[in-house]
This record gives sequence, structure tokens and C-alpha cells, in this order.
Amino acid sequence: MSVTIYHNPRCSKSRETLALLEAQGVNAQVIEYLNNPMSLETLNELIQKLGFDSAHQLVRSKETLYKELGLSKETEESVLRQAMIDNPKLIERPVVVNQQKAALGRPPESVLNIL
Repeated sequence: MSVTIYHNPRCSKSRETLALLEAQGVNAQVIEYLNNPMSLETLNELIQKLGFDSAHQLVRSKETLYKELGLSKETEESVLRQAMIDNPKLIERPVVVNQQKAALGRPPESVLNIL
């Protein structure tokens, strides 16, 4: 099983999700996406694997930076995705990927469905 977690070690939900994976015996590849920003292609793949219709479902809209950048629910999809690439802090975390499936670790137990 090849599992990847897009992780922020400062986030309690991200730490809980990683601990849950480890408790399940999963040795996940950990990508600290704030230090190693993802490409637009990777973001697009994550949104598709999560089954989301829009990047708006993966953006942290309560993040101060979201408002500072003038983003809103009306923001054009391509603009929002580029803002998420340029500012990875806007991406909700953690995201766990297992082959062609992905889950957002909110709550952490939701990732168990894709293992």
C-alpha cells in the first residue's frame, strides 16, 4: 500500500491523522506541503481524488490570508487554485492519498475509509 499524507506538523488534526495511520501500521510518505509546495498538477489531482467539484472545498476560507488576498466563494476556480499553489497555507490539511483515492483528515478517522 502506497499512502501519502500532506502534513503540517503544527496542526493538531494533521498530527492526529498521522498518528492514526501509524497505529494502523501504515508507513505513509509524509510531505510537509508548507515546506515543499505542491504543483498545480498535484493540487488538481488531489481535488479530483477527493471527489470535490471545486477547489473551494479544499481551501481554508477562515484563514486570514484568504481575506487578505480578496478571495471569496465567487473567486474564479483557476485564480483560487493558483492562490493555493502560491500560498499553501490556504490548503486544508491533512490530505491522505491511497492510490486513486484521497480523504481529508477532518476528522482524522475519515481517512480510514481509503485504507
